[in-house]
Amino acid sequence: MSSIAPPALLPRHLAILLMMTVATMFAANHVSARLAFDNGTGLLLAVLTRSGVACLILLALVIAQKKRLWLPPGTWPWQLAVGVCIAIQSVSLYSAVARLPVVIALLLVNTFPIQLALLSWALGGKRPSLRSCLIMGTILVGLLVVLDIPSWIADADAMGPGWLTGIGFGVSAAFAFACALWITEHRLAGVGSTLRSLLTMQTVFIAMVIGGLLGAVPGGMSLPDNSTGWMGLTFLALLYGTAFSVLFIFVPRLDMARNAPVMNFEPVASLLIGYLVLGQMLSPSQLVGGAVVVGGIVVLSLSRGR
Repeated sequence: MSSIAPPALLPRHLAILLMMTVATMFAANHVSARLAFDNGTGLLLAVLTRSGVACLILLALVIAQKKRLWLPPGTWPWQLAVGVCIAIQSVSLYSAVARLPVVIALLLVNTFPIQLALLSWALGGKRPSLRSCLIMGTILVGLLVVLDIPSWIADADAMGPGWLTGIGFGVSAAFAFACALWITEHRLAGVGSTLRSLLTMQTVFIAMVIGGLLGAVPGGMSLPDNSTGWMGLTFLALLYGTAFSVLFIFVPRLDMARNAPVMNFEPVASLLIGYLVLGQMLSPSQLVGGAVVVGGIVVLSLSRGR
């Protein structure tokens, strides 16, 4: 029986350009979410819309690829757990975006490699090397600078009532995503990526519907107050769905083991888009801290890749 040849990799400059474009679209999705929240859109409605669009795209891919809607025995509970983790991550991320400058929320969420390394170690995996620990420590120092902890200690009221809560949501989103990645790697390796992603998005969608019916989040299903809110809601769904689809379709040709750190361009793109659309800007010291965080994550990703 002849084996099917893997798809040819894109030239590296095209792969990097495509991944930077996708990262920019994800960043624009988060800025659109903040725009929607600032104009009355409910948190659960935003996640519901985003996951609904993603479900439709993934269902079309499953039908086009003639995939079987079947999971190996014993994997259903783990698949459900991944869906719950991503639902928590989605709500926590948007909750952080609603309370913090978008770039700070994304920098917090992008610390998931640190939490994943520690979680893997705690669950019996390999202990992080001294080099990895030093890199993670550097990332945390940069994050403390980005969060402007001295200013918060000096005058917590000046930072706004949602500052500390937003930080908590950002860290929670990173932890939920790290848990989802660990389960995917160690318990769902035998499940096809298309089916796994579809079932995950379906779980998120159903969780948002149940949360809305139960009133789990006050005003969670509120419609936008004006055209700006509707525009934000529309763009967050379209941008996420498009970026997700492009990344999903092209990932076999992107040499992710080598090029994955390019996706850390997302906080940089969010900084520029957040300034242009929302007028959000960090101080010079916070910009330096952000550069340290992004640089450290890239180095850590390269180290893990090697």
